[in-house]
Amino acid sequence: MSNQDLERGGTKARGNQNPHGNYTNPYYVETSEHQWTSWLIPMFVVANIAVFIVAMYVNNCPRNNLKFEGACVAKFLGRLSFQPLKENPLFGPSSSTLEKLGALEWEKVVHGKQGWRLITCIWLHAGVIHLLANMLSLVFIGIRLEQQFGFGRVGLIYLISGLGGSILSSLFIQSNISVGASGALFGLLGAMLSELLTNWTIYTNKAAALFTLIIIIAINLAVGILPHVDNFAHIGGFISGFLLGFILLIRPQFGYLEGRHLPATARVKSKHKAYQYILLLVAVVLLIVWFTVGLVMLFKGENGSKHCSWCHYLSCVPTSKWKCGN
Repeated sequence: MSNQDLERGGTKARGNQNPHGNYTNPYYVETSEHQWTSWLIPMFVVANIAVFIVAMYVNNCPRNNLKFEGACVAKFLGRLSFQPLKENPLFGPSSSTLEKLGALEWEKVVHGKQGWRLITCIWLHAGVIHLLANMLSLVFIGIRLEQQFGFGRVGLIYLISGLGGSILSSLFIQSNISVGASGALFGLLGAMLSELLTNWTIYTNKAAALFTLIIIIAINLAVGILPHVDNFAHIGGFISGFLLGFILLIRPQFGYLEGRHLPATARVKSKHKAYQYILLLVAVVLLIVWFTVGLVMLFKGENGSKHCSWCHYLSCVPTSKWKCGN
């Protein structure tokens, strides 16, 4: 289950220029582009919370808790009370309930022809702790991106990255179920990195912005090697979002928008740099290849671990403190 995600704001912020012409924010982006009002990300948050409430209602611990010993947690919630902590320490429903509602399960996706689980699993969460971690991350990352690039592009990155995370997770984790918006969230994080790279010329203090973002990404991917965290969903989502950022989050180069009001001889004539177009084309090709190969392997029933003997360490590294299962 993907229960560890980014809980920090790593995205760039708009700054203001003081009277002396110096930028007060090191991550200032010189642009006159319209800033959107964020409404899609808040809707995603509400939708995830609503789905969790539905899952708890369907779970109905007081009536269905027959397999595990121990009383339901928070009994005053009635049928919304949580499973015993021995079964689910994240304060949530049972695995069987999550499976019934659309959790990602390799057997059902491949042999049961239930490919829709690749999408439905990103709206399910294992418990209150899992839900809060993901929704805080979504608010910190998603709202800023939506304000800068609009709901359409950010919504596409979120959903496609979630799908990419589900595909990679299914290829390598075939014995357990997986739920959570982690892949989609890491997709937004990957898009932030590629957006910084493709729009490099319009940033001030580029090195500081890049270093900060890489550190945040590295820390969160490192946390994914702990047991019971689906780091394959994180990696798959990150790769998808990273490629999508080059395609969907390209900005006009420095000075272009401001120059539209200047005389023709003083304008920046080219809206985008050549390297931006090159990165866009390469990203389109790689994205198509990535999803095509991933989906073909998945529905052929391939096990990713058979093609990569060391890849399991990307999701869990065994130590003296814990062991790694499948």
